[in-house]
Amino acid sequence: MALERKLDVLLEILSSEQQMLQRADQKAFTLLSILGAFSIFFIVHYTKIPPTPLSFIIIFLYFLFFLFTIINMVLVVIPRVKERKPEIPGKRETAPIFFGGIIQYQSPEEYAEKLGILLENADATYETFARSVYSISRINSFKNKHLRYGIICFVTSVALEFIVIVSLYLNLLIESVK
Repeated sequence: MALERKLDVLLEILSSEQQMLQRADQKAFTLLSILGAFSIFFIVHYTKIPPTPLSFIIIFLYFLFFLFTIINMVLVVIPRVKERKPEIPGKRETAPIFFGGIIQYQSPEEYAEKLGILLENADATYETFARSVYSISRINSFKNKHLRYGIICFVTSVALEFIVIVSLYLNLLIESVK
């Protein structure tokens, strides 16, 4: 396969990975917004919950899963991925194609020069984009793992909230029948 064709395929993969990053962030923000709405719904009913040992356990579990949801969604939005060690010890690799690498240059002229050198060498260009695709894929993996955990915690916390509210209204119904 010609190097130019390889680079085109690599750029398509890079574009796809970047779209996945954006979708994970959108899902996390949406889930946090919905969680906020459900927490307001819970706060409205909180004062009416009868103080029983079972309600304390369920409320404790609710807050625990609520907190885990927030933690996981923050990890989706602000991923913590370890940096890869450079291949040559003591030499830091700079990728002039993403902001982390771009801001390491002292001036726009220096950046343009380094980017021009990179683009003149097709093999170096391919290797640079391949490293970028690999890095973004690792970030995607991290984000999607925590998005899954966050969704599980969110569904569990909402289910616990509904259990508390149903028990509240069942308790009120039983008291009104007496």
